[in-house]
Amino acid sequence: MPLDPRTAGPRPPFDDQQAQQPPGSDARMSPPADHGETSYVGAGRLQGRRAVITGGDSGIGRAVAIAFAREGADVLIAHLPEEDDDARATLALVTAEGRRGISVPGDIRDQAHCRAIVAQAVEQLGGIDILVNNAAYQMAHDALEDISAEEFDRTFRTNVYATFFLTQAAVPHMPPGSAVINTVSVNADKPNQSLVAYAATKGALQNLTGGLAQLLADKGIRVNCVAPGPIWTPLIPSTMPIDKARSFGEQVPLKRPGQPAEVAPAYVMLASDQASYISGATIAVTGGVPIL
Repeated sequence: MPLDPRTAGPRPPFDDQQAQQPPGSDARMSPPADHGETSYVGAGRLQGRRAVITGGDSGIGRAVAIAFAREGADVLIAHLPEEDDDARATLALVTAEGRRGISVPGDIRDQAHCRAIVAQAVEQLGGIDILVNNAAYQMAHDALEDISAEEFDRTFRTNVYATFFLTQAAVPHMPPGSAVINTVSVNADKPNQSLVAYAATKGALQNLTGGLAQLLADKGIRVNCVAPGPIWTPLIPSTMPIDKARSFGEQVPLKRPGQPAEVAPAYVMLASDQASYISGATIAVTGGVPIL
């Protein structure tokens, strides 16, 4: 029987979440997120590839790491130092598939650290075939005056600058057939008024993706993005008010948030040779919300 998308994951209202500070912890979420730990089945579509995933410790990044490993890829995950516990759990899932797993903690707002991530991948994995720019920062606000210049800068440096830094550093090490995949958001087309800074970065990132797809075509490198809708990740309880986290996802046609495991297959497809003629595209994973 086919899977009913209305009931494929938990539906709100959810339990009140434990108070968390950004970036949040996967282990403290209720209900726990599904990253495909027991469900994702690989088919060798990324055999022998070498992937770098930012924000790979939890949420969408963890689901992508699991899927890539089960498809045959070695994986380096980049994450903040305070996410070490979640990162270790992700690496255990990667190495359980017989693939190499590497963890590089640090702050991707720093260009030097982005270069160090790439250097580690080249040294320990032998190169880079897939770059997933997934790490992001957001905070919800109801008033414009509540957004400080420091927070606005942090959001852009994490979500946009780091993508530029990492892509620029990685491209010289990426052979033809490689793929860059950027995580944008439904907010790139339908900005949420409470996520002004975050939504602006996702619009910029979608535009950057289109430009890079054209710029890197001569090198045989494809660049695409995935635009998730509401996905149940640690970003939600750590950056949203309790009442919004309780009802998270009920606004979309499927009436529930997506699970990270439901987003990962889009990254697998875009990273694989099956997407050899797809570049400059946005793949929407939004629970029924149309995007342009």
